[in-house]
Amino acid sequence: MNVLLTGAFGNVGLSTLKELLNKDYNVRVFEVYNRKNRKLAKKFKSKIDIVWGDLRNKDDVESAVKEEDVIIHLAAIIPPLADINTSLAESVNVGGTKNLLNAIKNQPQKPKIIFTSSIAVYGDRLDNPMIKTTDILAPSRGDYYALTKINAENLIRDSGVEFAIFRLTYITSVNKLNMDPLMFHMPLDTSIEICDTKDVGLALANAVECDEVWGETFNLAGGERCRITYREYLNDMMKIFGLGRNYLPEEGFAEKDFHCGFCDTHKSENLLHYQKHTLQEYYKEVKSKIGMKRHFMPMVKWMIRLNLLKKSEFYRRFKFFKKKAGVFTISENKLIRKILSNNFNRIELLERKIEKLEELTSELVEKRSALISTN
Repeated sequence: MNVLLTGAFGNVGLSTLKELLNKDYNVRVFEVYNRKNRKLAKKFKSKIDIVWGDLRNKDDVESAVKEEDVIIHLAAIIPPLADINTSLAESVNVGGTKNLLNAIKNQPQKPKIIFTSSIAVYGDRLDNPMIKTTDILAPSRGDYYALTKINAENLIRDSGVEFAIFRLTYITSVNKLNMDPLMFHMPLDTSIEICDTKDVGLALANAVECDEVWGETFNLAGGERCRITYREYLNDMMKIFGLGRNYLPEEGFAEKDFHCGFCDTHKSENLLHYQKHTLQEYYKEVKSKIGMKRHFMPMVKWMIRLNLLKKSEFYRRFKFFKKKAGVFTISENKLIRKILSNNFNRIELLERKIEKLEELTSELVEKRSALISTN
């Protein structure tokens, strides 16, 4: 069986690649040529066939798809970059998928495609956390990544190519413990169901020769033993890191417009048998990974907290409101908060410009005073 894997050197990609090799498939990897990927490729040496290229380049994609039986399409621009550089996300996530489908249609023996989407397509589920694949797709405001996934799903369904679509939940990995600004976009009361990256890799590899997956859409998540609220998950993780529970203020987090929830995975688990790791097992892995570092964290916890909160636009906004609206009446505060909320980014940019102007003015005054005293 010949399997093409796009995005093989990403988090889920590496887990999937290892499972495919365990099954003795002939694996071809389609990846972007850069220093990180070259280094990772060396670890697999003669075990894989590598085609370096770009999903946006039709010729590159055509070369990669030749003589393949199944394509597992993982490659994508993900948040936060996907929501910042929307044109790049569109060209890769949607345009790249379109190029793959066209290349498949050009083959004498058309390969099947396994596509990884995201539960981001369901949008905010704070009030209705139980997610089924039949639920309405309603991405949260500003979630361009989710829109590209929906568009790619629609392209696949309309293509006439045999497909299986898997919507991935909150994926965890001990090799990806960095805290980026996206962590503040999830409301603390969000219900989450994690899934270990190794389990996702197993599910996708098991899907390759599972006849029942074709033409279907599935949720991939860890099961009931992987369910928790985001608030408790953060508290548990911060405690493991040695930073303590309730480490970050509530004001640093969004109140709505994200995604995640508890997923109905009965269909995917019954077919693919992939739910091997629990949330508690993940915690143990994290604790082992951090090791002795957790004992030194308390000494610099104030510095870590400060640097983390700098990444939170919600905390900056909270501090801004507190500073600007503290001297007004309650009714005036409500009006001011509404106005400032709608124009926060513009006001913040204007303040920076004013500060810069004040600095320049101060410098000019000093220079003028120096010239007068010289004369």
